[in-house]
Amino acid sequence: QVQLVESGGGLVQAGGSLSLSCTRSGSIFAINAMGWYRQAPGNERELVARITSGGSYDYADSVKGRFTISRDNAWNLVYLQMNNLNPEDTAVYYCHIRGYPSHLGPPTDYWGQGTQVTVPS
Repeated sequence: QVQLVESGGGLVQAGGSLSLSCTRSGSIFAINAMGWYRQAPGNERELVARITSGGSYDYADSVKGRFTISRDNAWNLVYLQMNNLNPEDTAVYYCHIRGYPSHLGPPTDYWGQGTQVTVPS
């Protein structure tokens, strides 16, 4: 019913830039936050950047000043502009939404399938 599809991943040299996009289909009653997580081999999945319904823009310390998150006004699209990439950014990047499927029950985490970003050493 709800689907998140990422695009824009690929291989880029250190110091280069890459832009990720995520498109949502299906309805969500209310959205608390939307953004991006990443997971590298051997590591836990970590928050990269997030936009909350309260208007906050949150970034992991490791990407501050390099990555920029943005969205459309309808909360259907979320983007991640990544600049000055380094090998530590190599990971699978996942689009994420936390929201309520209806006015009843608990919130739900929605995940995309992930897109690979590779920055070779």
